[in-house]
Amino acid sequence: MANVTSADSRTPIDPKALRALIGPRWEVECVAETGSTNADLLAAAVDGAVADGFVRVAEYQHGGRGRLDRTWTSPPGAGLTLSMLLRPRVPIALWGWLPLLAGLALREAVAASPGGADAQPWLKWPNDLLLGPDQRKVAGILVQVAGAGAGGGMAAAVVGLGVNVSTEPAELPVPTATSLAIEGCSTDRTALAAGLLDHFDGIYQQWQDAAGDVVATGLLLRYREACSTIGSPVTLELASGSVPAQALDIDAQGRLVVLVAGEEAPRPLTAGDVTHLRAGSG
Repeated sequence: MANVTSADSRTPIDPKALRALIGPRWEVECVAETGSTNADLLAAAVDGAVADGFVRVAEYQHGGRGRLDRTWTSPPGAGLTLSMLLRPRVPIALWGWLPLLAGLALREAVAASPGGADAQPWLKWPNDLLLGPDQRKVAGILVQVAGAGAGGGMAAAVVGLGVNVSTEPAELPVPTATSLAIEGCSTDRTALAAGLLDHFDGIYQQWQDAAGDVVATGLLLRYREACSTIGSPVTLELASGSVPAQALDIDAQGRLVVLVAGEEAPRPLTAGDVTHLRAGSG
């Protein structure tokens, strides 16, 4: 386990360097502090103020939320917190793939960074990146949709990511979390943001060009190969209570296919069906 980065040495993200690395595809705005980068872009999307490819990065986010309205916290300058505004040309029924594609891009960006491959990055369905031999959570993803209801304009998706970068052990919110620094990875947030946006752009354009067909593009296969949930015993937290199951696959709709204990046939679950997914006891 590597020595973690001191809080005093946290270098702010360099907007000029970031823009030079990513080129014209993305329009990036960096802010010192905000309540939530996702909330900022959702409001702008409803107003029609921003186009596809707008990115907001915050050094500190004091009102960040995760899936199911869980809190996401990170000390100032210790994480990578950003949101992307997208207006996909793919049918909205397939937008459930966006958090999976963002996770795939983040995993590939971390793996390509110094020390990243050795940290064993894996995806936990539907929206977490895990690192290290104990597979602790280093990042979460939240996708929200705006303008899809009656009377709304062109629908937009806001893809938000929060990554623990230089977070020290005492700063972690839960024992099951970790950071890039703890796992011996690079803590250059400017380079990580650029790598993430570059990897996501390639995946996103593939997905759009194929009208959301994750089978033809090979994106389903890439996700399956990156997802440690597949083949693992899990415990599902459902509305009806906790049930043990075996995770079997991810289907073409991005659903987790499981065999629940006591049932004869596998069944698919959407992210909305599961309030929590944790490793089972085998």
